[in-house]
Amino acid sequence: MSWDDYFAEDAGANEAEARGKSRTVTVGWTVRWPGNGDAIWAPPQAFSRSDPKAASAKSIQACPAAIDFDRRHFVVPCPVDLTLKFERNAQGQIQLVDAAGEQSGMRPQGRANLFIVQPPNEWRDPNRPIVQFTAPYIFVADSPAYVVQTPPYLHYSPVPRPGLQMGGRFPIHIWPRPLAWAFEWYDLSQPLVLKRGEPWFYVAFETENPSARVRLVEQEMTAELDSYVTSITDVTNYVNKSYGLFAEAQRRRPEKLVKPKG
Repeated sequence: MSWDDYFAEDAGANEAEARGKSRTVTVGWTVRWPGNGDAIWAPPQAFSRSDPKAASAKSIQACPAAIDFDRRHFVVPCPVDLTLKFERNAQGQIQLVDAAGEQSGMRPQGRANLFIVQPPNEWRDPNRPIVQFTAPYIFVADSPAYVVQTPPYLHYSPVPRPGLQMGGRFPIHIWPRPLAWAFEWYDLSQPLVLKRGEPWFYVAFETENPSARVRLVEQEMTAELDSYVTSITDVTNYVNKSYGLFAEAQRRRPEKLVKPKG
């Protein structure tokens, strides 16, 4: 048996299939952007490498564990070109500014729609501001599945970001809410440089069958999905610990939400 056959026919997959767990899970994706200009949000793409052909059968390019790990990631590209930096105003307070100034490709209203600096009392550390960007991607599944949002750690960047992207994980069969991109700024002396089309973050998916393949499809924004997403969006403005609402959300959920577009 080849290594590829092993991953296709491993004991965990056979056991999960025997329990009625699918080998393929369909996940729908869509964008729910309240304003105009939604063309800036590009489709998530399956992660791929452009490595040369392996010179040896023992090369990392042929490692089944590395191959299986890589192909479970989807890349969400950055929507804009933007360079941000912190400056101190006349009162000595730090403020976030567009480093390009009048040469910026974004107008002030565009920046206001895209990101905010969270209030200092919501930071994890008083010296590390948190900037939160809109990332209006919604992922939805009709069988148990969790989305896992992570930094783009499989891509090499010659200029590291001056802080850490915050990760997240939640169940998209119960809680298909829009994502966000939160950045904790460690080194205030360095700018945050974002380039349109470059990897912004990754998503991966956890399913009942750990060997299942995820089929990512563009989702139609049906009336049922739109109503359901509306019912769970922004609940953190009213309550803490939104995970406590999962049972009630699941009770209200339509039986089927996934509907591929077209």
